[in-house]
Amino acid sequence: MGKILYTDHLVREKVKELAQQITERYRGERLLVIGVLKGAWIFMADLVRFMDMELFCDFVRVASYGKGTESTGEVCLLYWPDLDFRGERVLVVDDIADTGLTLKFLRKKFLNEGAKSVEFCVLLDKPSRRKVDFIPDYVGFTIPDRFVVGYGMDFNEQYRNLPNIEIYEG
Repeated sequence: MGKILYTDHLVREKVKELAQQITERYRGERLLVIGVLKGAWIFMADLVRFMDMELFCDFVRVASYGKGTESTGEVCLLYWPDLDFRGERVLVVDDIADTGLTLKFLRKKFLNEGAKSVEFCVLLDKPSRRKVDFIPDYVGFTIPDRFVVGYGMDFNEQYRNLPNIEIYEG
């Protein structure tokens, strides 16, 4: 496929580390863990299995990529959970922070729904691509401006099942 950026073993160790940080931060509190579909589902499943705390899981689905490797800049909300977010602590889990547009959109949406707090955990961060002021609260790896696949991330719905995170070379 492409050059391996992070092996499945290295990813698993980083996910455990992130789960420990989040567990410590929210110990004794209820947390709503909201995954961003489709890219984050594998990461989120592994993350919550390592979290030793009371939590509730659901998903949102947004689109900004279409069928290419570049964000369109438009965030479209495709699915929103039927939950009452008033007074809740929300942790949004996403595969990658790229332009920041999607995550900034979600922060505003959750706060408008009454969430007490909204934090973000991303497996990968590409700060060089940021179009808005946004810094995730928990970051697995900071990566260069390359398109990646594997561990839930795709190109045109392919390669999600790769165990490693790889640079997509078309």
